Amino acid sequence: MKRFLDLFFSIIGLIICLPLLLFLACLIKLDSKGSVFYKQVRVGKGNRDFKILKFRTMKENSDNRGLLTIGSSDVRITNIGRFMRKYKIDELPQLINVIQGNMSIVGPRPEVRKYVDLYTNEQKRVLTVRPGLTDFASIRYLNENELLAQSNDPEKQYIENIMPDKLKLNLDYIDQQSCWLDMKIIWQTLISIVK
Repeated sequence: MKRFLDLFFSIIGLIICLPLLLFLACLIKLDSKGSVFYKQVRVGKGNRDFKILKFRTMKENSDNRGLLTIGSSDVRITNIGRFMRKYKIDELPQLINVIQGNMSIVGPRPEVRKYVDLYTNEQKRVLTVRPGLTDFASIRYLNENELLAQSNDPEKQYIENIMPDKLKLNLDYIDQQSCWLDMKIIWQTLISIVK
């Protein structure tokens, strides 16, 4: 049932958002050199790598200077990228990942291998479900970049504080997942973005 709903809503979402996606693609090309899309290897269900698709919000090759984005003033972020990140619309191309079966609409956000390798055996349970576009952790840490910007050691802050809390929220989700819970998460995500 979940897979059917994922396919249904992601296809409808892509059709409805198509004019916006084309408009954003044009803005990205006008704003800076490089591809419209950004692909990054993330870890999905079954501990398997896949390429997540996003609109490019940073200057090309910016991930060579670190995987974490530190605050909205990160000089690597493009002008249109700042706007897209604020409203999370850089994530819209991941509807294609949902159609491909790499992701679900609701589920733990997929992490890069570097951080997954630090998971405990219990935390690795998040890899038993498809990763998602949104989850409770995404709602709680909507301003994660700003939190990291306030830290003297952002990566340490992420590994020791933020990542374990996100994983706890995701494990709680896995233990009680249902269609109703997914609808609640989608609704709360939309509300938090609008706010």
